[in-house]
Amino acid sequence: MKRIQMVDLVSQHDKIRAELDLAIARVINSAVFINGPDVKAFGEELAAYTGAKFVIPCANGTDALQIAMMALGLKPGDEVIVPAFTYVATAEVIALLGLTPVLIDVNEQTFCVEPELIEKAITASTKAIVPVHLFGQCADMEQILTLAQKHNLFVIEDTAQAIGAEYTFADGTKKQAGTMGTIGTTSFFPSKNLGCMGDGGALFTNDETLAKKILMIANHGQSVQYIHEEVGVNSRLDTIQAAILRVKLKNLNSYKIARQQAAACYDRYFLDHPNFQIPVRAPKSTHVFHQYTLKLTGVDRKVLREFLASKGVPSMVYYPYPLHLQKAYSNKKYKPGHFPVSELLCEQVISLPISSEMDDEQLEYICSSVTEFCSIQIKNSN
Repeated sequence: MKRIQMVDLVSQHDKIRAELDLAIARVINSAVFINGPDVKAFGEELAAYTGAKFVIPCANGTDALQIAMMALGLKPGDEVIVPAFTYVATAEVIALLGLTPVLIDVNEQTFCVEPELIEKAITASTKAIVPVHLFGQCADMEQILTLAQKHNLFVIEDTAQAIGAEYTFADGTKKQAGTMGTIGTTSFFPSKNLGCMGDGGALFTNDETLAKKILMIANHGQSVQYIHEEVGVNSRLDTIQAAILRVKLKNLNSYKIARQQAAACYDRYFLDHPNFQIPVRAPKSTHVFHQYTLKLTGVDRKVLREFLASKGVPSMVYYPYPLHLQKAYSNKKYKPGHFPVSELLCEQVISLPISSEMDDEQLEYICSSVTEFCSIQIKNSN
């Protein structure tokens, strides 16, 4: 059996090695490492794939979030609503820009932001909402967009974990994650469903004026060399990374299907198990399974992870602490117990290996190892 990894990039790359080598060699031979033709071509191809009118590549997903907020003209003191259960980058850029992160709890089933709680958190200073499409499925965008329109708010989609996920509106319209809000952002960190071989990111928008502003901000605030109209940043997707992503984008649908099949295998093992709750699929969104995350009941997570590690099975906890209990984002108005769902999830969740290259033997071994632990635990408790 192949060694089990959380994400098996070596096997993924082996299957497309010839194409990758040619793409990388093409860039090396051209010596156009910054803003080469592959960057523009990748943006156009990703726009065609997602249905977004404009895609602007950048250096990483965190930059994408920051550039989005800069492009929307958010100012120090403006409030931005974000979930308490998310990766820190979502709140990090808000704080760096002098904005005020306003945390709210998430849905206990889908782990995505709870729309009903958004409206309760809106004040006269609220300017934007950042729904995080966590673990591979979309937040309830129809409700979120309705609220945003009602209160004249921007919506910045954090799509770092859900590229390729599709959301269905009540009228039957389907749109991909990242293409529904004012601006969408994503990351191409190597372990993402669409990952490069370093750092990378992108922004999505359907507004041409906003797209031009995003492009300008990402390039030192200039649209013409040495003419700086905005305070900008230096955030560029390397040409080599763009060339790699062009190869991988052609395979994204097959990667998505393979992850969904692996998730279905896990489901069959854990669906009726008393100690596990399988990932709940949001009714309006497909799930692309950036992570396969179980909720544990009556299981010592630390001991389970140690047991799995002894069997050669890696696992991860995304995330061990909610934002309001992180020192960097502590706030006197947020105390332990303030966001009970997020706090409970941080204690209960565990993510099992999932990638496009997993085979039946690996999946069988992981599932049997988890259930073996539970059997030993039950035996020892009797």
